[in-house]
Amino acid sequence: MNMKCYSLMMLLLAVMTVVGCAKEPAPGEPCTRTVQGEKETEEKASAQPKTVADKLSVVAPGAKVEKLAGGFKFTEGPAADAEGNIFFTDILNNRIHKWSLAGRLSTFRENSGGANGLFFDRDGYLLACEGNRRRLVSIDSQGKVTVLADKYGNKKLNSPNDLWLDAKGGIYFTDPRYGRRETIEQDGEHVYYLSANREKLLRVIDDMVRPNGLIGTPDGKLLYVADHGGNKTYVYTINADGTLSDKKLFAPEGSDGMTIDSEGNIYLTTNAVLVYNSAGKKIETIEVPERPANLCFGGKNKQTLFITARTSFYSVGMRVKGL
Repeated sequence: MNMKCYSLMMLLLAVMTVVGCAKEPAPGEPCTRTVQGEKETEEKASAQPKTVADKLSVVAPGAKVEKLAGGFKFTEGPAADAEGNIFFTDILNNRIHKWSLAGRLSTFRENSGGANGLFFDRDGYLLACEGNRRRLVSIDSQGKVTVLADKYGNKKLNSPNDLWLDAKGGIYFTDPRYGRRETIEQDGEHVYYLSANREKLLRVIDDMVRPNGLIGTPDGKLLYVADHGGNKTYVYTINADGTLSDKKLFAPEGSDGMTIDSEGNIYLTTNAVLVYNSAGKKIETIEVPERPANLCFGGKNKQTLFITARTSFYSVGMRVKGL
């Protein structure tokens, strides 16, 4: 090989070395080779915001919806006590049942007044929407009943349906009417707030077709309310006096019962359990053998989702927890 050819080859090798580097190296620094487009792709991918919650199911790995009990007429209103036992209603059979941590079913109350939605207060009293008796009541562990609200504006309520207790001890509840309407005394189907001292009943929503499920955030800032009749779910800002403002559409579908998990996801019940994140994006669907009516978290670690669905009572293990 003559000198001219040798010089030409060396020049070519030098050019290839510089082109193959991610950037021209400083004297004495090694050249870092990069496959075209690979580094840019990696950098762009790493720049994208990622959250574990976006990737993972809310359901525990391998968990399946399991039927715990059946033979009811219309199950509703599940609520967990402080230990994690679940109380739920069988509206048409006029009973409130208890499902214990040990997996045993018992009857807590007969002649329940058509009780629908349930919720435990901080003192362990069971709050119940008695639809047939058209009132909101508190029930102690011995079954003694105290009426909390049965009228607004000196007129009977429609049929209290579902409720949520805020951190102050105040109660939000929906008052629709399903079935016979000739006995309605109110001028519509609305949402109310009963103050913590039980002295003041406020009408806080008066523009829905038929409100049903509702749930609030643990910080007491937001209330989610389903207009079952209007097939929409809305979110409101909770004001200091219990009134609501800043109504916004949250989901383009209504719901019967609702609950919330530790990540702020909202659970709606339609033909399945629909899970929305706090931004209003549907992130998951949990299929249930029967059409679900309501749901809540419970169990020892609040990591089981319990679902009332027509004639049965179901559960599924969850990755997320209840509040």
